[in-house]
Amino acid sequence: MTTSIADRLISLGHTLPQAPAPAGSYAPAVRAGNLLFIAGQINLRESKHAPVGRVGAELDVEQGQQAARTAALGVLAQIAAATNGRISAVHRVVRLGVFVASTAEFTQHPEVANGASDLFVAVFGEAGRHVRAAVGTASLPRGAAVEVEAIVELAD
Repeated sequence: MTTSIADRLISLGHTLPQAPAPAGSYAPAVRAGNLLFIAGQINLRESKHAPVGRVGAELDVEQGQQAARTAALGVLAQIAAATNGRISAVHRVVRLGVFVASTAEFTQHPEVANGASDLFVAVFGEAGRHVRAAVGTASLPRGAAVEVEAIVELAD
């Protein structure tokens, strides 16, 4: 029996959200050959507890990591939607782009991005280890603290 992405997340104490619909004229995920490109997913969900604001001002590093995990759950929801939820459909997580809304003085973007990276490794094991960019930005859509995008290599 193949473990699903949702089942793995439950074992880690998380719930797979519904794959968010795009907020504009773009696709949430596009497959090109065996690569799946996931559009940026922000940390805002229906939850009233989603951290908003800038890391280094309204939020600390730990809250930024929580925001990164929440945004990563949106990416995982898009992967699950494209693969019928099968972990075995993912050969490798190739790259994450993590954008952190932060103050100009804030320099711990990699530590915030670890919130997303660690979740991918926990879900996919070594296949979840990826290259990454962690970038600071003045603001993100809808006041989000973190946005995560991904490139995933599919097995089939």
